[in-house]
Amino acid sequence: MSYVDVIEFYKKELQRYSLDQLRFIPEPGVWSLGQMYDHLIEDTHYYLDQVEKCASANDEIRQGKPEGGEKLFESRSFPPIKIKGPGTPSNLENIDDLMRGLNQVLDRMSEWDEKIDSINPNFKERHDGFGWLNAREWFKLVGMHFRHHLRQKDELDQMLKN
Repeated sequence: MSYVDVIEFYKKELQRYSLDQLRFIPEPGVWSLGQMYDHLIEDTHYYLDQVEKCASANDEIRQGKPEGGEKLFESRSFPPIKIKGPGTPSNLENIDDLMRGLNQVLDRMSEWDEKIDSINPNFKERHDGFGWLNAREWFKLVGMHFRHHLRQKDELDQMLKN
């Protein structure tokens, strides 16, 4: 599933939720669907900011990824586990804001998709978990991240039904 396909899927799904459903927190410590969407949008902008940094870098970095990071990129997916990151995403966004955010993500992805192959693969930015990533790897991380959260979305959809 390409990044376009998976983001379009999230956009389509977003339209079927009410604002109450998007803000529903099923239990303490579990994100709402709206928080998950906000997280995906915010992280994607961060990843694309890293693409931009790679594109404007001047120094080549020969460091790579640790073994675990290499395996994730080879499999093109995150492990099927819950990963706790810093902070809590906003639960105040409305449907229009989330849709606008997804559209902005698609627009930025399209812009970089046209330029990504021209960026020196030795210009890298460090990811806390994966090590040193080049622009193409940061770009690929977007699709991996959206696909990773499909499991969470399914779980939250089930909780809404109960």
